[in-house]
Amino acid sequence: MATADVILRNGRIATLDRRKPLAGAVAVKDGRFLAVGEDHEIMALAGPATRVIDLKGRGVLPGLVDNHTHLVRGGLNFNMELRWDGVRSLADAMDMLRRQVAVTPAPQWVRVVGGFTEHQFVEKRLPTLDEINAIAPDTPVFLLHLYDRALLNGAALRAVGYGRDTPAPPGGEIVRDGSGNPTGLLLAKPNAAILYATLAKGPKLPFDYQLNSTRHFMRELNRLGVTGVIDAGGGFQNYPDDYAVIQQLADAGQMTVRLAYNLFTQKPKEEKEDFLAWTGSVRYKQGDDYFRHNGAGEMLVFSAADFEDFRQPRPDMPPEMEGELEEVVRILAQNRWPWRLHATYDETISRALDVFEKVDRDIPLQGLNWFFDHAETVSERSMDRIAALGGGIAVQHRMAYQGEYFVERYGAAAAEATPPIARMLDKGLKVSAGTDATRVASYNPWVSLAWMITGKTVGGLRLYPQRNCLDRETALRMWTENVAWFTNEEGGRGRIEVGQLADLIVPDRDFFACPEDDLSFLVSELTMVGGRIVYAAGAFAELDDNSLPPAMPDWSPARTFKGYAAWGDPQGAGRHSLRRQAAATCGCANACGLHGHQHARAWGAELPVSDAKGFFGALGCSCWAV
Repeated sequence: MATADVILRNGRIATLDRRKPLAGAVAVKDGRFLAVGEDHEIMALAGPATRVIDLKGRGVLPGLVDNHTHLVRGGLNFNMELRWDGVRSLADAMDMLRRQVAVTPAPQWVRVVGGFTEHQFVEKRLPTLDEINAIAPDTPVFLLHLYDRALLNGAALRAVGYGRDTPAPPGGEIVRDGSGNPTGLLLAKPNAAILYATLAKGPKLPFDYQLNSTRHFMRELNRLGVTGVIDAGGGFQNYPDDYAVIQQLADAGQMTVRLAYNLFTQKPKEEKEDFLAWTGSVRYKQGDDYFRHNGAGEMLVFSAADFEDFRQPRPDMPPEMEGELEEVVRILAQNRWPWRLHATYDETISRALDVFEKVDRDIPLQGLNWFFDHAETVSERSMDRIAALGGGIAVQHRMAYQGEYFVERYGAAAAEATPPIARMLDKGLKVSAGTDATRVASYNPWVSLAWMITGKTVGGLRLYPQRNCLDRETALRMWTENVAWFTNEEGGRGRIEVGQLADLIVPDRDFFACPEDDLSFLVSELTMVGGRIVYAAGAFAELDDNSLPPAMPDWSPARTFKGYAAWGDPQGAGRHSLRRQAAATCGCANACGLHGHQHARAWGAELPVSDAKGFFGALGCSCWAV
């Protein structure tokens, strides 16, 4: 047998290969797994040039693959965005905003663009416009909350030119005061186009900064254990222009996340022309294992887009939906392009299935690996129809961020299987998991895994009864081997198995044994993509093969606030939070009988209190009086 390029030994490797579920060592050759077994077997493949890594008894998992994210768009903007992903209190979030405003030069904006919900804050609210304006009287601030609203301070309103005479946008609202002047609140009702169009007016990074930004975003994903994604396109993301950064990184061998991309139409009523042009110029699966075409969507036609703002009533799709969708699907089926279709509600899914079944009678769809995205309210009948046509469902953890709003509108009973993942799996459907990051949810994969396992939102609301939750192995498969079908790579990735792509991670805690409350705070201490160590920390720090220059520009929030885990650990708002700092320097004369001086840990705990400093006497805890 060939000599290995890399050997990892002395580990506890969860392979997800049912024939060999556990191993102690693995060998890599030419970017793929050469052998999987025990130390004595694998070390026999070592040669003089083999890199041998001692895992020190640590657990190993296959690399995580996000079935739906927006890495291309997110990468172009990552270094400009102040991320509130995982921040536990509004006080900390506003402190971050204050610090960023202080260093952001004119005419740049401070942007907080998704990845959080007001429910994650202990205060259970968003900042007011007055609070934002007090912090930033002169620097434009744009704050996007999910797909339901954006908050703009006075400086941002001036920058985008919104005034008394600005017309109301279709499908959205510019909220005004009694004199008709915009207040700074933009609402999606239910169309998020006004939010996106306003954000698009902000300054952009120059090309070389976008290269740097995309590399930093990929490294952040690597730090969280992500080794691959399917990019679902996005609004204001044009092909091929906005893909030039990723293409250059791919050409230079600097991709540290494998990316399969879908092409997303940008012009209402011109969708057919887009796909005729693209199917004539782009070959399905063109590219390589690091950057590859994956078909069409998630937007196929604008008339089929049911936006998922659960604060608003379910939108009815217009009567022209079926005709426009059929034209595009026939083009895709004839060219053997798979597709993905954004569909939140079963009412939209069932109408789309009418179209797919019609096309299938003329052009069989079996083998195309097409799928619906999201499918929160998909019905039993629709699941059966999807299976019959050979399709799949890609679910994301949007309910972890919007579950409270769904319950308010439809009730707790309706939310118990939204989406019905366990039922999908029982039916044998092709189903996998992802995030829909970076705007509607966080890019952190462990939040998605925790949501599927615990049934809880990031705000702590239990949505799902235990029967609708997944065990840890099943949830992990949703993020690994199951995703391979959605890129038409079954058997080629997703497990630690001979011949598959050599992508793996070493989490900082035992995924299978750590407390449920720790799940969403896992990070990787060693991430390998194709046999290359693209991220390493802790005991493995010296092994990192992916050193990056600092985030550009020098005022980038990414330099100061780093990534998700810098602010979102189980002990409170984060390592650098106001509460943690206050607890560390409190000079408290009276240690709490339950928590000692770890007041931040107590404040961040899930306890039946609404006021973070109110008295909690059931456990004799005095932290709440500090």
